Amino acid sequence: MHPIAPTARLNQFLRISRLLAGQLDFKSAIRAVSAEIAHIIPHDHLDVCIVLEEGKFHTAYETGIDTDWGGQESAPVANSPIRSMLLGEVDHILTADACADPRFAFEGAFNRPIRDHKLRSRIHLPMRVHGEIIGALSCSRHEPGRYDADDIRNGRYVAELLSPYFFALRAAEQARASAIVETEARTREEGLRQGALRLTEALEDERQRIGMDLHDQTLADLTRLARRLDRLAGSPTVAPADLVPLGQSLQHSMQALRQIIEAAKPSVLHLFGFGEAVENHLDRAIRESGLPIRGVMRDDSAGAVDTLDGPVVVALFRIAQEAINNAVNHAQASRVTVRVALLRGQIVISISDDGCGLGRRRAQGGSGIDNMKTRARLISARFTIGPGPGGRGTVVTIGLPTAPLPEEQE
Repeated sequence: MHPIAPTARLNQFLRISRLLAGQLDFKSAIRAVSAEIAHIIPHDHLDVCIVLEEGKFHTAYETGIDTDWGGQESAPVANSPIRSMLLGEVDHILTADACADPRFAFEGAFNRPIRDHKLRSRIHLPMRVHGEIIGALSCSRHEPGRYDADDIRNGRYVAELLSPYFFALRAAEQARASAIVETEARTREEGLRQGALRLTEALEDERQRIGMDLHDQTLADLTRLARRLDRLAGSPTVAPADLVPLGQSLQHSMQALRQIIEAAKPSVLHLFGFGEAVENHLDRAIRESGLPIRGVMRDDSAGAVDTLDGPVVVALFRIAQEAINNAVNHAQASRVTVRVALLRGQIVISISDDGCGLGRRRAQGGSGIDNMKTRARLISARFTIGPGPGGRGTVVTIGLPTAPLPEEQE
């Protein structure tokens, strides 16, 4: 019905290709080529529908007439009037009067724009890339019976020309959407991490305040009570044997309270830095265990940890504390080594032992490993735990990116 000379058709295809070049979104692309396509397939309404989400949904981009199809962000393919073609059941759809054609009027079909805009003559052709149906090209006219086999043949050429370009646009759109989702997720995660880090900092401050209060008030009161007991022990009216259990309990309570204060307020860390605090904790943990364990602390980083933000230093110290406690109390080790080093732009802290290994310690360690992982995650540090060289013992490693120190740059 619309014969076109081969040379003229080739020129029109070339013009369509030039018009597509530089179009970065579906709407501008379909509007740019609408007039040129009209020379090949006259139309009152032109739309390209793009299949999304593994063929379950589709969206339409239209020109000529604005309909409810183009107003939807996406719609189920199952409700599309041309679902049989989008699902690959038919090769094309040609109708003389879509308003009366039962193929467009199944239950649940979103076909109201056909009636509202009197889109009678319709031709629909699949758009394929590598055999996959990525969408459909649809042309409509108000008058019935205006399309025929020549229009189907010409329309296939147009659909084949448009398909790779619209496929690329779809891929770019999906990539942008994925990037936005990933960015939003990272932003939320970073916000939660920063919030948790601020909460951790506030909790550390509160722990220190409680520690100082216990030291200045409660421990002082207990000390005065212990001195009064000593004086009572010298009184002729009180039997010394009656006061011995009370005095021992009081001394145990005071020792436990001192440990709580030290755990709540790591004064060595604040006064002398990370290396001194870790070495002090290692020595004390071994001494209080009463076990024949050798402790070694090496800081080969020139004090790099102390250049970090306060909350980060505290978090690293708490992780080291937990790892040392596990090694001393549960590993049955003869040696515990803590090393701080600068390796490839990272501060790396390792706590290793030559004990029984992680398998036998996990049941005894409680939630300590999870606590260490959580603290590391809050400061964006890498945390690993596993067997030592030769499968013996356990190594806990914390890695934190940092700017290289001048000594390292040289």
